[in-house]
Amino acid sequence: MTSPPARTTLLTGIGLLATQYDALGEIENAALVIEDERIAWIGSTADAPAADSCVDLAGRCVLPGFVDSHAHLVFAGDRAAEFAARMTGTAYSAGGIRSTVAATREASDEALRANLARLAAELRAAGVTTFECKSGYGLDTATEERSVRLAAEQTSEVTYLGAHVVPAGIDRGEYVDLVCGEMLATCAPHARWVDAFCEQGAFDVDESRAVLTAGKAAGLLPRLHANQLTAGGGVRLAVELDAASADHCTHLRPSDIDALANSSTVATLLPLVEFSTRSPYPDARGLLDAGATVALATDCNPGSGFSTSMPLAIALAVREMRMTPAEAVHAATAGGADALRRNDIGRLAVGQRADLVVLDAPSYVHLAYRPGVPLIHQTWINGKPA
Repeated sequence: MTSPPARTTLLTGIGLLATQYDALGEIENAALVIEDERIAWIGSTADAPAADSCVDLAGRCVLPGFVDSHAHLVFAGDRAAEFAARMTGTAYSAGGIRSTVAATREASDEALRANLARLAAELRAAGVTTFECKSGYGLDTATEERSVRLAAEQTSEVTYLGAHVVPAGIDRGEYVDLVCGEMLATCAPHARWVDAFCEQGAFDVDESRAVLTAGKAAGLLPRLHANQLTAGGGVRLAVELDAASADHCTHLRPSDIDALANSSTVATLLPLVEFSTRSPYPDARGLLDAGATVALATDCNPGSGFSTSMPLAIALAVREMRMTPAEAVHAATAGGADALRRNDIGRLAVGQRADLVVLDAPSYVHLAYRPGVPLIHQTWINGKPA
């Protein structure tokens, strides 16, 4: 039995196509052809071939779909009171996670699934076509397992984060052994990544090394929460273990920047957290000037940054972290793909997945130029409007 012929769709009238590839760069008056789920052709509107269907984008800008490489979406409960307290001067600390843990343990699978689906839909509406999702609000074997299992219903980029904080009522050493043993064995079949919160109030360097090393032995790839609250050893540990990314990077020494610049570990910056916690923003300019690969992500979570808006993250990166609009968009697309070690997303080229964002604007600069304005006209995933 023969397969049905591939269907092609021509997107024409693209005012500016920002491919995120140096070879193609930015193409004005562009068009592209989608064949099933992949990009089959890119060029000028004047040279566009015929296709089975045609969509005229009337001068709008087209980008690769945003890649959100750091999000915590499996949880229950609300921490608005904690946010309000921070706005009156209470400092953020790692311990607030425990209130979400209690609510998540009590929630049904149906409630967790519904909240996860709602947040995933918000991400798609904000132009995100691929997102990573962590566990970490269970902190016992049963709840961590169902967290990664539910996350896997929405994304293939699932991270096991049993090492978020040490739960109340258990010895630290016993908990690290659990995270590296029974809990890991139960969660690994549903996950691709292993992570740890390497920070004061959470896990130290040696504990984090043990967790990531055990995860690697179980077939998971490492990433790490590093240097969010203090200039500790997280970044250097991430580089040591060839982690795909060191996330937060809020407090960096010159040696940390050098280590990232001379490694394959991506510095994933999360400006929505600094916005929500009134913390100093990371030194994006220093990282970029040193040659480090930088990604932007939302870190959507109920405590330190409850936002699914990648456009707002881009605007903050430009305004508060001295990134150019082009650098910020690259970090939110190609940089995010690098942080997930993916070469099929985050850029637009023939053969790539047809994941893209259409802006109600002539240029991506408007993402920072018009902050807070809903500029996402369409999100296409696997060659179809989402």
